[in-house]
Amino acid sequence: MLQITDLTFRIAGRVLLDRASVTVPAGHRVALVGRNGTGKSTLLKLIAGELHQDEGSISLPAGLKMGWVRQEVPAGATSLIDTVLAADQERTSLLAEAETATDPARIGEIHARLADIGAHAAEARAARILHGLGFDAEAQRRPCSDFSGGWRMRVALAGVLFAEPDLLLLDEPTNHLDLEATLWLEDYLRAYPHTVMIVSHDRELLNKVPTTIIHLDQLKLTSYSGNYDQFVKQRAAKLEQMKSAAVKQELQRKHLQSFVDRFRAKATKARQAQSRIKALERLGPRIEVIEDSATSFNFPSPEELAPPLIAVDDVTIGYDGRAVLRKLNLRIDADDRIALLGANGNGKSTLVKLLAGRLAPMAGEFRRSSKLKVGYFAQHQADELNLDWTPIQQMASIMPPNTHETAVRAHLGRFGLAQQKAETKIGSLSGGEKAKLLLAMMTRDAPHILMLDEPTNHLDIDSREALVEALNGYEGAVIVISHDPHLIELTADRLWLVADGTAKPFDGDLEEYKRLLLDKARAESRAEKQADPPARGRDARKDERRAAAEVRAQLAPLKKKVEAVEKQMAAVTKKKNALEARMADPAFYQGAKADVAAAQKELGTLGRELEELEMQWLELSEELERMEAELTA
Repeated sequence: MLQITDLTFRIAGRVLLDRASVTVPAGHRVALVGRNGTGKSTLLKLIAGELHQDEGSISLPAGLKMGWVRQEVPAGATSLIDTVLAADQERTSLLAEAETATDPARIGEIHARLADIGAHAAEARAARILHGLGFDAEAQRRPCSDFSGGWRMRVALAGVLFAEPDLLLLDEPTNHLDLEATLWLEDYLRAYPHTVMIVSHDRELLNKVPTTIIHLDQLKLTSYSGNYDQFVKQRAAKLEQMKSAAVKQELQRKHLQSFVDRFRAKATKARQAQSRIKALERLGPRIEVIEDSATSFNFPSPEELAPPLIAVDDVTIGYDGRAVLRKLNLRIDADDRIALLGANGNGKSTLVKLLAGRLAPMAGEFRRSSKLKVGYFAQHQADELNLDWTPIQQMASIMPPNTHETAVRAHLGRFGLAQQKAETKIGSLSGGEKAKLLLAMMTRDAPHILMLDEPTNHLDIDSREALVEALNGYEGAVIVISHDPHLIELTADRLWLVADGTAKPFDGDLEEYKRLLLDKARAESRAEKQADPPARGRDARKDERRAAAEVRAQLAPLKKKVEAVEKQMAAVTKKKNALEARMADPAFYQGAKADVAAAQKELGTLGRELEELEMQWLELSEELERMEAELTA
């Protein structure tokens, strides 16, 4: 499908890729991962043909249809549904030609091709995609110009998904989605029938969608089988092997060099010394093990305040006299960790603005501690940064007058903006680095509450993990809006659901909320089917049951294979864990050397066997998934 060979690309004199090679087979779902600034988005642009490499090649099959969400969002008076339908250029072209064609043979060809590509069901399929991304039937008929840039980005995504390209390229597809749409997209991509390449820092998506991870690191591309968590394990094992090899090589080098240094001048040992010099040359260059430096954030601790920090009694809030949320009765204490759930447009950001003191209530009573300090983070704040300043200048502008530069640098350093980054113009910083600057700015005076509206949108995975650790170590209250389930599950103790014009505590965990969304989607799907005439009779239900039985029968042999491999994996894992436990005991190494060597050999064999079984399980699971999708389509 996709062959990248010896690819080199430079931008502004900086090398992003240096003779990098990788292969992506057809039908694979691939995630491209790596730290911010390594060139992941640039590689997608190279594949899409928007940029051109300096050296090497990118090979794709002739006639391949590629889908790529560009930065230009749809606008104008065209409705959402018509915008998405127009994304399938072949269908649009054929329909236009059908209006003017006069040759009977050509008319027949056009209608045959329209039937082949399922043109009769196109509108229903486009509507399902738009609905999954958060647009109801009424919204789908409205013009694109009615919606904000974030919502129009969803329309652009819907258009690319509808076109169903052979190679689908997605760059941070969940950044403009809420949790509900993100969950839908994960399911959609898991069943996607062609090749997918995603750049994302959403750990949940990276674990649920990809079958392959390509790591962009040290200017090279390395492919790993499995999802993100499996990649982390494989890479950790690879780094350990490299460390071990480096230590072994260095010991050999020192031993040989010691002999050469001692005996090079002695005539009787000259031949042996020359032999050792040649052995040193055969060792080759030193093995370098380069590990990523750890990312860390550090929120300053606030002073204690008497509870409650905020109390909301029968409050109504909105804009220009129009109420968005009513009957709000909420309380926030110093130890609260709250995540706001609900679809975009339901009023989550409006509620946070009220709590942050940036929006006055229209009715009701809103009380907050007189000494309360709030740290407020929202993505739109990045637009307020002075792009010609450095982070030091921006930070100094909001700190008390005469604050020493050392103190400014120290606070920026809490969020990974040390030394060179602190002196770089903000306009040259990445989205993730700007987000870190905003986090530094919001915490400059040790706030009692952190209010975070989609804080992870531009952070890479390591920075997201650092944010989770920092929030868990923070001693104040936290209110978070996020489409990242990983962040919510690891930082929030309570959930508030913003829906139906109000906000209330949600009695359940995130998994229960996901099930609620799934049940709601199923209910809507059933309602649509029931509304479709003609009503299905007894014979139709019999046919459905018969078809379902046939599907189960066809899938049964493959399911048995999957189960058998799972049992083998469990058995090998049990043996490996038991052996590792034995070898972790220092007393084990006091026994016979032969026993120790045998155990080490067995551990290596078990590790390889487990890796082979995992590969086998992944291939079988993927095949089962594809068969299920084909048989139930």
